[in-house]
Amino acid sequence: MAQQQSLWSQSVEIPARKRLEKDLRVEVAVIGAGMAGVLIADRLKARGIETVVLEANRIGSGQTRNTTAKITSQHDVLYDALIRKFGRDKARQYAQANEQAIRAYKELIGERGVACDFCEGPAFLYSQAAAQPMRQEAEAAASLGIAAHFTSETELPFSVAGAVRFENQARFHPLKFLKAISEGLDICEHTPVTSVDGNQIRTENATVTAKHIIFAAHFPFVNVPGWYFMRMHQERSYVLALQCDWKPRGMYYGVDNDGLSFREAEGLLLMGGQNHRTGENSQGGCYQKLSDRARELFGDCREAARWSAQDCVTLDGVPYIGRFSAAEPCWYVATGFGKWGMTSSMVAALLIAGKIAGEPPEWAEVFSPARFQLSAAAQSLATETVQSLKGRSRELFSIPQTTLDALPAGHGGIVEAKGRKAGVYKDETGQCHVVNPHCPHLGCQLEWNPDEKSWDCPCHGSRFSYDGALLDGPAQTDLEK
Repeated sequence: MAQQQSLWSQSVEIPARKRLEKDLRVEVAVIGAGMAGVLIADRLKARGIETVVLEANRIGSGQTRNTTAKITSQHDVLYDALIRKFGRDKARQYAQANEQAIRAYKELIGERGVACDFCEGPAFLYSQAAAQPMRQEAEAAASLGIAAHFTSETELPFSVAGAVRFENQARFHPLKFLKAISEGLDICEHTPVTSVDGNQIRTENATVTAKHIIFAAHFPFVNVPGWYFMRMHQERSYVLALQCDWKPRGMYYGVDNDGLSFREAEGLLLMGGQNHRTGENSQGGCYQKLSDRARELFGDCREAARWSAQDCVTLDGVPYIGRFSAAEPCWYVATGFGKWGMTSSMVAALLIAGKIAGEPPEWAEVFSPARFQLSAAAQSLATETVQSLKGRSRELFSIPQTTLDALPAGHGGIVEAKGRKAGVYKDETGQCHVVNPHCPHLGCQLEWNPDEKSWDCPCHGSRFSYDGALLDGPAQTDLEK
């Protein structure tokens, strides 16, 4: 069995930092030391602005280590929809921001001589089902200033109906980059934030007072103001690192329902897919389906690693980057990056550092968290509301999935214990790990994810290990045992 840890995590160890032990007063405090938080701190430091980063775990220990690490302005079939929903001016802002982000990575890596396997090349959207959407997307992207065009020629080991080729895109090793960029920054690890009130951040051992506070920890854990838990959902996807003969020069993303993504990294083929909403994988089998597909395409290939990623998706597909809420003028947020976290992290760094310095980029408006167009977001908002209600109703109307005795070793599920529902994982030795199966965020009943051996929230995407340890927010605490 391949190691269930990302390729990046296997090859890089970032030096540890001390936890915050005493009260601190700074100009800017960033919550979260993933790619977005570290880049924001770096861009602020470059402007001479004193900044501290507070990380609950380790640098890059969240979503950054699980990315496929593509730096692209190619973000699924998006630009045609942006023009229709937002208008051409704001669609152009989005295109300009992401193109600038690619250039900013290249310049930063070159200036500092960062050895992070940075490689430029084309990125492709492709469809095996229909050519017309690809033609429309190519025309839309090109009209906004992106070097993109329609093609039916790819390196893929199967035919396509059509594809969009984006030029001047890039890929890299995210943790090699993060290790280099985080050097010299004031970062406190193992310092979880427990609450934020005005200009004060409370941690387990100290209080930080800051003129500006930036939420860059993937999903904001503060529910009100902002209401981000109502304006986003989370999705999971899966990746295999394969030893096989075929390795593409470009990067590929399939737009069909069963589409696959491909890129080369460290002499291996990264193959991704099997997307689903967090909390909606009770049957499992995502890794197996990818493995089966890999054998169909490439024959005898060996898995060197397998891992999964979690992404926040906004109502309209555009990240929320900017002022957290009108009610908290000193707070900023960077969230909702979808599957394009690397490019969006640089967009967030350029935008938020620019705003704090009084020099916001000209394309900032399209990312404003204050935006809300009912016509553009009505269907997505309705879907999110129904999903949350469904998650809450499971507690009232669903029956336990099995009995404790019937639960096989190596499996988990909701069982009845002493008249109450309990989440139980029975390990290979037969020992039972029992938790309260309700998310501490807002009380939704959790679902067992057999691929990850985790308890996942179908409402807002929090995740917990089989024994209840917090893996992903917006929840802030472990499950009761």
